[in-house]
Amino acid sequence: MPRRKHAPLSRERVLKAALELADGGGFHSLSMRKVAAKLRVEAMSLYNHVANKADLIDGLVDMVFSEIEVPEPGSVDWRTAMRSRALSVRAALQRHRWAVGLMEGRMSPGPANIANHNAVMGCLREGGFAFRDAVHAYSVMDAYIYGFALQERGLPFDTPEETAKVMRKQRDNVPSMDDYPYLVETAAELEKAGYDYDVEFLFGLDLILDGIERFRDG
Repeated sequence: MPRRKHAPLSRERVLKAALELADGGGFHSLSMRKVAAKLRVEAMSLYNHVANKADLIDGLVDMVFSEIEVPEPGSVDWRTAMRSRALSVRAALQRHRWAVGLMEGRMSPGPANIANHNAVMGCLREGGFAFRDAVHAYSVMDAYIYGFALQERGLPFDTPEETAKVMRKQRDNVPSMDDYPYLVETAAELEKAGYDYDVEFLFGLDLILDGIERFRDG
């Protein structure tokens, strides 16, 4: 039987394999050796397509940025654009939780990364923000979005239904209900009502957008 031929190795194939490994096993366990094993090639052959692990990370981050939707500057009002973009960023980070903390500060950003940042600034500038005000608005929105994603990744439950079990255990760990009444109340209420990430994210996002709007118009 003839041997099955594999598709030629390319940067796209290398990054796709690395993305699957990072999504499945966590970013910190990712290595060039594991990527090569997944592709059934020698590790040294990867360096024809990615310069080093830093280049690999840049490529992976750019793949995440490529999933984020940002309207064309001027196509919709700035608030609609920024709200949609925030939801899209959060959705991308839910799919690729390892990417939290790696999205900004890339010294060799890829094309999707560059286009995304340009579009965000463009939406704000075309929306009537002065340059410095646009920077302020951009900064505070990303601080919230990335911070929420980091918290979401760290909490020990994923759905409102899972909250009850966690809150019950947390309440049992409180040394004295009389000494910590508000903590006990929080655990008891969340045990009944649950904690919905979507609801909390939208509450905070709209609060921030309201504040930015007042700041711009003030």
